[in-house]
Amino acid sequence: MEVPRRPTLHIALEIDGMTTVHCVRAVFQALAGVDGIRRADVALGRAEIECDRDVPDARIQAALDVVGYRLTTRRTARRVLPMHDAP
Repeated sequence: MEVPRRPTLHIALEIDGMTTVHCVRAVFQALAGVDGIRRADVALGRAEIECDRDVPDARIQAALDVVGYRLTTRRTARRVLPMHDAP
């Protein structure tokens, strides 16, 4: 029996203080440790994340605090519903 997947939540983040490739790597590793985040695409000053549920800003900021960056903007981009194969 197949377990139904939850919709994927896409969230765009703007992050202050990122200036180098090291910053990108540090933010990626910080976001990878947040429960609920399945994927992160990080570039200077921003990140696009995919979550299996809504992740509170406070949890994202707590992860960023550890590496020294600040979440400035969060925008929920869209939800993607899983498709089921027809029998």
